[in-house]
Amino acid sequence: MKGLLIAAPASGAGKTTVTLGLARAWARQGIAVQPFKSGPDYIDPAFLAAATGRICFNLDSWAMGPEEIATLTQQEADFALAEGSMGLFDGVAVKGETGSGASADIAALMGWPVVLVLDARGQAQSAAAVASGFARFRPGVNIAGVVLNRVASARHEALLRAGMAEAGLRVFGALPRQENITVPERHLGLVQASELPKLEALLDDAADLVERHCNLPALRNTAAGGAVSGGGTRVTPPGQRIALAKDQAFSFIYPHLLAGWRDAGAEILPFSPLADEPPAPDADICWLPGGYPELHAGKIAAAGRFLAGLRAFAQTRPVHGECGGYMVLGETLVDANGTAHQMARLLGLSTSFAKRKMHLGYRRATLQAPMPGHGAGAILAGHEFHYASILKQPDLPLAEVRDAQGAIMPETGSWRGHVSGSFFHLISGKT
Repeated sequence: MKGLLIAAPASGAGKTTVTLGLARAWARQGIAVQPFKSGPDYIDPAFLAAATGRICFNLDSWAMGPEEIATLTQQEADFALAEGSMGLFDGVAVKGETGSGASADIAALMGWPVVLVLDARGQAQSAAAVASGFARFRPGVNIAGVVLNRVASARHEALLRAGMAEAGLRVFGALPRQENITVPERHLGLVQASELPKLEALLDDAADLVERHCNLPALRNTAAGGAVSGGGTRVTPPGQRIALAKDQAFSFIYPHLLAGWRDAGAEILPFSPLADEPPAPDADICWLPGGYPELHAGKIAAAGRFLAGLRAFAQTRPVHGECGGYMVLGETLVDANGTAHQMARLLGLSTSFAKRKMHLGYRRATLQAPMPGHGAGAILAGHEFHYASILKQPDLPLAEVRDAQGAIMPETGSWRGHVSGSFFHLISGKT
């Protein structure tokens, strides 16, 4: 599939605004744009899905093999639009099956040209030196041109364009400083798309901005890329009928996993713990994804029908929790104010947000006990991203977990009876 990858030298340059604006602008023109997001991220894909009306899939060169990435990019669309993560070349030191997790790995694998978004504040011709360095840094990564962001004036734009012309770099657009197109943030990043009451207005404002200041036909004509053979292994479904917690407290599960489960013939039965709904009684496995349960801990603790149904389910069938879901399976969750809330008590885990500490990075887990969809000994690739601290974790460890450099991590997850969980977010793996 032909495509473009929107990247930047660093986080905060404005690549999300540019990508969302392009996605919505082309969608308004009736163009089928297939969105992708490089690297582990739950928030941006939801915005890209809202902008295009199509599921946004994550592509991860550290956790996924090249065939799995190629399979995910075989979508029926006019072309692909991928958003990078962090800086274009930022990744981990130890590479996975495909690469380091850098956005540049995806561009090189798929043959997608890169459009570099540059934050032009506080510089003029010097911005061209940055872009020129990026263009020469890695053979096989094609920097097609730049979009200048946060341009202060017509004179500022002229100086920036002069520098780019001298460096032989194409300018696809120059965006003025725009303060009204921002997305609120919270401790794990952006607020979820479903939580913004003015989401459509934000997306349309971003589209209006790029339509006024960018050459959309030129950008679309720049899309390139050849056929890459797919057929990679997808994650095994955890069951035939999967009761999946799904609401604002439990929303962090990757679309490619759900698509893979469905493609393998599994049926997904969503339910909302925040609406005090129990898992479907005829399901054969219950999965609690990550999310923001700490923001809704009081409501979850008071959801008697949900908790009773979950406990009854766990007596005879597997229940698994990822990160936020894992915390809900435990005994207590202490919120940021120091208030302890009783959770499902299916595991002995107690966690706290009273003193936040970031836990972030790629993880490779070797299961020491079975979990739904995978037997003991399976090696799974994923990541960890949370601010919770473990107060106690008395149950048996679920896995040996290592970071991208191979160091053993203390967050092993745990299991008891039919119940398992960990802070590990699954991206890919083989049984």
